[in-house]
Amino acid sequence: MLIDPITVAASAPTPALNFAVVRSDGYGSERWDTVNGYQLTFSHSSNDRTGERHYMKISQTLNATSPYTGDVSKQTASVSISATIPPFGWDASTKAALVKALTDTLADADVTVAKWISSQS
Repeated sequence: MLIDPITVAASAPTPALNFAVVRSDGYGSERWDTVNGYQLTFSHSSNDRTGERHYMKISQTLNATSPYTGDVSKQTASVSISATIPPFGWDASTKAALVKALTDTLADADVTVAKWISSQS
């Protein structure tokens, strides 16, 4: 199990985050940063036929004003990453390298998070 709490350093515009465990069942965990309105979820599954699946999601909940009605309500946005690995052919280092290839691609100057979330592909 990961440490509790998970502390993530501030990186503008995101403040420092402190994720404390609120649920853990051996197949994953749910952690909350109640100060900043973030939730962090991990889940893991594995079987001999389909292989492994690892999932991580971060969500943020804010009180937002509707541009249509002016009403304020809680709204939640999330970003997730999922790794699905066959039961053979990948060892720990090649699994890690595949995930790093994805995050490196997203960080690349020709891709960037800003371009991706503006629907460029």
